[in-house]
Amino acid sequence: MPDKKTSAANQFIQSLPHSVALGMELVEIGDGFAVIRMPYDKRLIGDPETGVIHGGAVSALMDTCGGAAVMSHPSGANGTATLDLRIDYMRPATPGQTITARAECYNATRSVAFVRATATDDDHERPVAAATGAFTLERSK
Repeated sequence: MPDKKTSAANQFIQSLPHSVALGMELVEIGDGFAVIRMPYDKRLIGDPETGVIHGGAVSALMDTCGGAAVMSHPSGANGTATLDLRIDYMRPATPGQTITARAECYNATRSVAFVRATATDDDHERPVAAATGAFTLERSK
């Protein structure tokens, strides 16, 4: 049976229509970090000649993973929204391979959370993309 944090993260991901449409799946969640994967899907190809997944799908994966990391931070977030997200694309993801994002909420102020994320395919030594972002941090009053 999933714990409370896992259940909340799954609910967060499943509440986002784009996450469902992209087939995102929670792999792991902990205090201030999340790991989410997105299986290869031909519907998400950005370049039909190469079969490479569109960068927008990778961006959505990293954004969602960053939000999940904020929601799991010990500071007790009840909600979050992306304020700023910078993504550096380092190489195309290998066609046919699942893309996995890992995000860490490494600092949280009263109202803003800061996140780092990396996306990889089967080659974990060479990231597909890296991101840094700032997210709102909504708490109970």
